[in-house]
Amino acid sequence: MDSYSTHHSNWRWHVPETFNIGDAVCTRHAHNPALRDKPAIWWENDVGDTASITYGELDARAHALQAQLRALGVTRGDNIAIALPQRIETAIAHIAVYRLGAVAVPLTVLFGPDALEYRLANAEVVVLIGNDMSIANVATIRARLPMLRAVIGIESLGDAPLSHSSVAETLPTVNTRAADPALIIYTSGTTGPPKGALLPHRALIGNLSGMVYSHNLFPQPGDVFWSPADWAWTGGLIDALLPCLYFGVPIVGYQGRFDPVKSFELMAKYRVRNTFLFPTALKAMMKALPEPRLHYDLQLRSIMAAGEAVGETVYAWSRDALGVTLNEMFGQTELNYIVGNCNTAWPSKPGAMGRGYPGHKVGVIDAAGNPVQPGETGEVALRRTNDHGEADPVFFLNYWKNERATTEKYTGDWCRTGDVARIDADGYLWYEGRSD
Repeated sequence: MDSYSTHHSNWRWHVPETFNIGDAVCTRHAHNPALRDKPAIWWENDVGDTASITYGELDARAHALQAQLRALGVTRGDNIAIALPQRIETAIAHIAVYRLGAVAVPLTVLFGPDALEYRLANAEVVVLIGNDMSIANVATIRARLPMLRAVIGIESLGDAPLSHSSVAETLPTVNTRAADPALIIYTSGTTGPPKGALLPHRALIGNLSGMVYSHNLFPQPGDVFWSPADWAWTGGLIDALLPCLYFGVPIVGYQGRFDPVKSFELMAKYRVRNTFLFPTALKAMMKALPEPRLHYDLQLRSIMAAGEAVGETVYAWSRDALGVTLNEMFGQTELNYIVGNCNTAWPSKPGAMGRGYPGHKVGVIDAAGNPVQPGETGEVALRRTNDHGEADPVFFLNYWKNERATTEKYTGDWCRTGDVARIDADGYLWYEGRSD
């Protein structure tokens, strides 16, 4: 049954004037007796260490880090780098930074000194929170980073260890507006130096539509989420960690290299029902275990795939071997989670990117900014307002210290993605390449 038009016409944005991601994903749950003692994150690593944390514990540890950052002089608007893998401390760091009104700059631990130096200097980061791997790389360039006042370590390195102490008096959350900056996420820089996309607190709200539909009307009772996507990137942070915490759904964090067999073990062990997998990961899993349900008791009910085209072979394997018709998704850091499928609400077409998710006015436009006709090719773009005339909260604010690139991103009210697609008569988009 195709109920797309109903979902699209009924979706409305209700964005409060004041909104803080830290409060939305943690504080309100910690104050809710029904969720306070529920698991927020289950964690393990590749040597068998395990841990878990409830929303109440997450709240307390975030308050301790808030106090530690405040003692270092961190104030509203300061940029704080978080160079951590999938760990409980990653969530703690994000929550603490947002509640201080500061701006989080997530960085993958896989970055070497040169990549770190560019981003830390460009973002004018004043404090870095990292593990031994990222801190060791920062140590080789620190003399060239005069803005960097302190490095907090979660393992053995750093100027000071991450605080675990309880604080007698918790710091209140800074009264941030929904439009205030919350995140700087650097693009991959495939066509030039990486650009820092500055995202507001409201961008989390703007991503919720895609999360709901790409995971078949998420959340449902019993949902548990896992994805190998790095929590330093948009795919792991805004397509997994933050929306799961927002909805009060437990998420599994795994610190280790991607392994297809381990992926099945994790999903069976934690009874994972929802996952985001790159097509490359799905191909590796298909090759390693063509019939996984003969070996593992899997509980999957939704799979979102993004980053590249899935292809008919993987699409059919997911449906037949995993029992789930996957939902493809398209987006980018600047305007994420805007196109995709939801097989619960509308049928997917194998190979198609999907339709514009409810809440978003997605178009395929020509060079002048005019929507093309069905069957024609143009650039995928997102209009500032949806069909109800409401401002779409998913938009980034600007590129950090790059006004020219920000201006060039827009044609009138349309924000261009740089991706070329064909649109069919049913509103499905078919990817054809990059405009650049």
